Amino acid sequence: MSQRTGHTVGSVSPTLDLVPRLGSPGDVAQRRKWVAERTDTALGHVGHHSLDTESVRGNIENLIGAAQTPLGIAGPLLVKGESSERVHYVPLATTEGALVRSFERGMVVLTRSGGVTSRVIIDENSITPVFGFDGIVAASSFVQTLPDLFDDVRMVAEATTRHGKLVRLEPRLIGRDVYVRFVYHTADAHGMNMIMRATDAACRWLMTRAAARRYYVITGACSEKRSGGTALAGGKGKTVVAEAIVPAFLLKQYLRVTPIMMLDMWHRTMLGQAAANVAGYNGHLANGLTALFIACGQDVANVANAATGLTAFDLTVGGDLYINVTLPSLTVGTVGGGTHLATSHECLGMLGCAGTGGARRFAEIAAATVLAGELSMGAAIASGEMAAAHEAYGRNRPEERNPVHRAAAAEVEVRV
Repeated sequence: MSQRTGHTVGSVSPTLDLVPRLGSPGDVAQRRKWVAERTDTALGHVGHHSLDTESVRGNIENLIGAAQTPLGIAGPLLVKGESSERVHYVPLATTEGALVRSFERGMVVLTRSGGVTSRVIIDENSITPVFGFDGIVAASSFVQTLPDLFDDVRMVAEATTRHGKLVRLEPRLIGRDVYVRFVYHTADAHGMNMIMRATDAACRWLMTRAAARRYYVITGACSEKRSGGTALAGGKGKTVVAEAIVPAFLLKQYLRVTPIMMLDMWHRTMLGQAAANVAGYNGHLANGLTALFIACGQDVANVANAATGLTAFDLTVGGDLYINVTLPSLTVGTVGGGTHLATSHECLGMLGCAGTGGARRFAEIAAATVLAGELSMGAAIASGEMAAAHEAYGRNRPEERNPVHRAAAAEVEVRV
């Protein structure tokens, strides 16, 4: 028996069984009460939310409430995308002090420099199952016949979905196993569940036409929710690039650096990341993407692949600063998943990206957002203000802010 609650250790509540259950607000409250009693923890804040409990069916099991993350807004950010040129105010959900201020600082400078040009270069998602054979003869034969089977494979896969379109198959022979990358266009959906279902159906069909002993639909070779070389090469989601030119006088006026200082910082930190064997190079792509993903109902674990990217600085002929960001594997959507939930839908609405037709624009805004973060963080490192900025904005104990801290806040402040 549990000494604290009197319940048998390992016992399961009738509301916490193996069947995914949500139920009415009363059911959720009963489940929360059970957890509160069992853990001897008050859960008043967990239970205080605006979620319609039925609206999250398919998003979570054993619902007891909601976790609340502070939501800030950063901007203005002028994004010159493929379909529109518009100023955005970007919602960022985070508990890291100084993050929103840092991104806003970069956004202000980029907007005053003429904005960020952003483009989606590749728009697809992929999954890579493996087929196991007895030997390399059978495995290589499967690779050779796969192109002839493509039309049938596509028909089987696409029969499971209204939106997913199988674009191509990319087989790779490793020993006696064949890894086949199934590449799909998923429209405005993130699409991983969609393409896994479609690919599983296609693999079952292929097993009737091949001498494979088995297959596994998930192998990790596509870098889903993982960083690595495959994510850096691209194709796991959208490949997006964003660029801007920042005049030297604006760098000096707002960020207290010069283009040469930024290039020196880039050179030294790139060597540091190379020595650490980092996949790609960036300052803190994960920071901006995580905050944006939480705010807008994305699958936050996909930050692992989405933040595998490259940030580059250069000098223009006129001596200004050129900066760009490449996100090779940005996995985002504006329909499905958590995008329909109340606050997520509202945040996507702020950006003009909610629902059908919004995914490519959202990807462009995401790239422009992290570009602002790279500029601001790079400048903070180059100017030596990084520690002072976090001291000024990243402390949640105001009573400890002495005059030095207040001076630091004044020093790093950007006035719009």
